[in-house]
Amino acid sequence: MSVLITGCSFQYRKSVAVFRNLNLEFQPGATVVLGPNGAGKSTLLSLIVGLLQPDSGTVRVGDLASHVRRTRPQYRRSVGWLPQNVTAMPGLKVREQVAYAGPLKGLSRRDAWDSAARALHRVAMLDLADRPSRALSGGQLRRVGIAQTLVHDARLVVMDEPSAGLDPRQRRSLRDVLNAVAGDVDVLVSTHQTEDISDVYQHVAVLNHGVVRYHGTVPSFLALAKPGTESSRQAEDAYIRLVGASE
Repeated sequence: MSVLITGCSFQYRKSVAVFRNLNLEFQPGATVVLGPNGAGKSTLLSLIVGLLQPDSGTVRVGDLASHVRRTRPQYRRSVGWLPQNVTAMPGLKVREQVAYAGPLKGLSRRDAWDSAARALHRVAMLDLADRPSRALSGGQLRRVGIAQTLVHDARLVVMDEPSAGLDPRQRRSLRDVLNAVAGDVDVLVSTHQTEDISDVYQHVAVLNHGVVRYHGTVPSFLALAKPGTESSRQAEDAYIRLVGASE
């Protein structure tokens, strides 16, 4: 499912503008949005999922526009949203927490309960369905959050810094889940980490101070690295060359 941002401007109250006349299109597949803290990544994703509305311009996911009130419920059902922080809901078990997201997207309780099991299976968490959510590790809770984005059969899953705070083993597990999910739905992920880009994504966008510094395929992005750079360092070098070492 494509995401089309046209002439988009946005500014928080009493603050400098985050975006001015932003034009950007994300093609179907798995895309990573890179950028340092303050680059505008979280704001961009919030605009795409409909949590924020642009001051001017339009945001479209497929054929639906985020600002059209009549189709807004359909718009929100088509998008799954994983914020930076996934919170364990007090008193709920894993499957209950995942199912809770269903009615918020228009599912009946029965359909949400059935769909929760399928979503947990997709993120390799079905065996922990009856465990209290607050007993999970950080990596497990992040996977529960991904399951919540899938419970209503979203066509686009948007994740804000999903690997933040995870150790290398947990990041590897998350990468495996992303690869599994990306085979069925389109994925848009923001991060400032350059590891594993070529293992998960097909497209890269680099933001800095609300400006798109790069947008294209992963191979073209890696080719921006200094000639002779080790393959394991190409993404890091390309990123630094685009945003600057001091960012």
